[in-house]
Amino acid sequence: MKKAASLAGYLSLALLALFLVACGGSETAVESDDSPTPAASSDAERSSDVASVPAAASGAECEPTQPDMLGPYYVAGAPLRDSVDSGYVTSGNVLSAEGCEPIPGAQIEFWLADLQGVYDDAHRATMLSGEQGEYRFESNFPGLYEGRPPHIHVRATAPGYQELVSQHYPEAGQTGATFDLVLEPA
Repeated sequence: MKKAASLAGYLSLALLALFLVACGGSETAVESDDSPTPAASSDAERSSDVASVPAAASGAECEPTQPDMLGPYYVAGAPLRDSVDSGYVTSGNVLSAEGCEPIPGAQIEFWLADLQGVYDDAHRATMLSGEQGEYRFESNFPGLYEGRPPHIHVRATAPGYQELVSQHYPEAGQTGATFDLVLEPA
């Protein structure tokens, strides 16, 4: 009898863990006033080191990612790389707003301030999304500057789609976030 009760307890904990992993939190994107607003996909923004798998359903529509300002520190031509430092991982998928289909080969540019709040070439990167639209970028937690909250700039482009310029605003203590970049057809 004790073994059965113990086994039932372990199974309950396993089911609870699976439920919590499946539910996640809520994704956020931000407008240029730096206040978080609900974002495009129902997938959760969460600490993660692995790119999410698109949850595309045939004929589904994805709400485009909320745009944000380009900012004064954008410089074209950042080196092709998926890491500029360590300590913070951003990952997700690049998806089409029509049908939520992955966009392979989308160009994604990231730029952020170093720990002292200074923008430099060492904290700029360009990468291409994978075959399923996945991306994974590793950096430091962005430093503060000019009274702005910590943020990472993102610019995503792909043939046949409108350019997306946005920003990700990590919260203190976060080591990563997973969110999709949803592009609108041109």
